[in-house]
Amino acid sequence: DQAVAIKQMDKHGFQGNIEFLTEVSKLSKLHHENLIDIIGYCADGDQRLLVYEHMDGGTLEDHLYDLPPEKKPMDWMTRMKVANGAAQGLEYLHEKADPPVVYGDFKASQVLLDASFTPKLSDFGLQQLGQSGGGNMPMASPMMGAFGCLAPEYDRGGQVSMKSDVYSFGVVLLQLISGRRTVDTSKPVEEQNVVTWVAQPKFKDQKKYHELVDPLIKREYPAKALNQVVAMASMCLQEEDCVRPMMGDVVMTLGFLMMLPPDPPAPEPEPAPAPEPVPEPAAAPKKDDESRRSGSSSSSSDDDDGGDEDEEEEEEQQS
Repeated sequence: DQAVAIKQMDKHGFQGNIEFLTEVSKLSKLHHENLIDIIGYCADGDQRLLVYEHMDGGTLEDHLYDLPPEKKPMDWMTRMKVANGAAQGLEYLHEKADPPVVYGDFKASQVLLDASFTPKLSDFGLQQLGQSGGGNMPMASPMMGAFGCLAPEYDRGGQVSMKSDVYSFGVVLLQLISGRRTVDTSKPVEEQNVVTWVAQPKFKDQKKYHELVDPLIKREYPAKALNQVVAMASMCLQEEDCVRPMMGDVVMTLGFLMMLPPDPPAPEPEPAPAPEPVPEPAAAPKKDDESRRSGSSSSSSDDDDGGDEDEEEEEEQQS
């Protein structure tokens, strides 16, 4: 028996069974280790169901927010594994699928994990299929649940493209680094939106990057890798879509950073040496002093005797 996940589609999203079956046929041909497989479907009357493989690990959000005390937080290497796998899934949809697929609604809740934290993207291509060459596709209605993840061009005209997927990936990358939600009203006003928080001037300084890191990671990450990942997220989040990187470039960078070992732990301070005992001043030996004094007195008496004898000799010579 195989556990499955069933998603009910909006019955108004497709004009009829033919359109639905055409879309499902295209999506079911997409196979990649970082994409959820579509196992089956149901189209009966106005019911539209998709059957996916089930993932035991839940969503990425389940491992970032509101962790119970007994649940171990993801370490740095696991987070980079998730980021790299998700990037590879998007790269396949953008650059290897034929025709290319624009995800359109990429966010942390769409990244599913297995027991070993291998990520797989779900619900890809349900909004629309990209044309060859990656043309922009208009969206008929706002994408619910994606507030904070959408690129600026979507707000301006409801347009999504491969480059808007790159922007959304940059948001998820920030969430992996910081452990923060896209929008958190419990934070101070300047920190409620994770993108505007990271865009603060102080984070232009690499020495401040450590303040972005999820406190649950502590300091167990390579400083060089952190600098590069923050720089990559910044590139993905550029206002102008034309200067954002391709997902292939993102995959190459993250793959390199995953090979960097964590920084060695800071050496513990050496204990201060014990103070050497101060020697007590030695007392002068009394016997030596006495002997010196007695010797000096005897020598002085001898001198006196010698002086008396000289005087007596002089007197005798005079007489």
